[in-house]
Amino acid sequence: MSLSISKVCSQITPSVTLKLNAAVAEMKKQGLPVIGLGAGEPDYTTPPHISAAAKQAIDAGRTFYTAAAGLPELRRALVHFLKKDKGLDYDISQAIITTGAKQALLGAFLAVLDPGDEVLLPTPCWVSYPEMIRMAGGIPVMIPTTKEQGFVPSIEQLRAAVTPRTKAMLLNTPSNPTGAVWNRQQLQDLADLAVEKEFYVISDEIYEKLVYDGAEHICIASLGKQICDQTVVISGFSKAYAMTGWRMGYATGPKDVIAAMASYQSHATGNPNTITQYAGIAALTGDQECVEHMRQAFSRRRQLMVERISRMPLVSCFMPHGAFYVMLDVRGVVGKSINGHVIASAADFAEQLLNEKYVASVPCEAFGAPGFCRLSYAISDQHIAEAMDRLESFLNSLT
Repeated sequence: MSLSISKVCSQITPSVTLKLNAAVAEMKKQGLPVIGLGAGEPDYTTPPHISAAAKQAIDAGRTFYTAAAGLPELRRALVHFLKKDKGLDYDISQAIITTGAKQALLGAFLAVLDPGDEVLLPTPCWVSYPEMIRMAGGIPVMIPTTKEQGFVPSIEQLRAAVTPRTKAMLLNTPSNPTGAVWNRQQLQDLADLAVEKEFYVISDEIYEKLVYDGAEHICIASLGKQICDQTVVISGFSKAYAMTGWRMGYATGPKDVIAAMASYQSHATGNPNTITQYAGIAALTGDQECVEHMRQAFSRRRQLMVERISRMPLVSCFMPHGAFYVMLDVRGVVGKSINGHVIASAADFAEQLLNEKYVASVPCEAFGAPGFCRLSYAISDQHIAEAMDRLESFLNSLT
């Protein structure tokens, strides 16, 4: 037998966002005045009461293994929080703590998918979703959406995509990269379809606390017992509590699915970081004003970015109602040139914008949105204003 890399790993596409972040970091090391609009994390530090809980855990010697599914105290705090926050009624046996929401997603796919099972996946979508589905043996079934339909698929599109092999749908609201927020009727239509056709809903709600303009985040599992019994709710602490580097997420759902995820996790990683779990208890049980403070700041920055883009030539954007991203439509730039370079795609646009103006954006071909770039407004107001000045100057220099 030859020495070779497995088919699973050799077919994985590296994350375009992580690659971009590495390139930006290298340029900054060289002293270049780069403004990164590719960030997928808040620019705030973790709230002090959360960090203090971690320090207290260290000082108290709480540095040992926990149950693979997480500290019972944390899972109890989580189910209490979800009851109060979303009206969800879970037992702690229906909750698992994971090393980031990413692990929760992969664990959920591994728990429910057999080779060849299909997962409905509206696009544009986060670049890791299709890769995770494939890693778990599944087949992502892409359902394209447009800016004109608010980047939310119609129920007719969803129904047409269902086949006898459909095992699950990946729901992400608020959405990365679009910022779209599904409304109650759209969620109810999906819930009815999932119950009728008997497939799971894997609901990634990591941006749930970041909604604007009166938009409401609604958890699909709250719409009734039947859909709750078919839904795995996934979220975490990274976005709402500025805890990206702490690496802690969670999943709640049917007991058999959570048990399967816990069995996998017990062999794959064991428990999530113990100290981080004590910080998580403080996050869930402490003052939530820190979450609202960030939400208001992101809402202001979103308005600033969208307003500036609305006055620029050649580009436009969809007004996001959640998360912290703007989808910049650059299709009007295709065919234009700068310094002899013809822009043929969003990737070309992003490359030239970085080279010419030191502004980093994320081309969205890998997100299933050719012709768009993702801009993050999880940076300071001053940096947004400067980045928009540079973007406008870049557009005005195209010929």
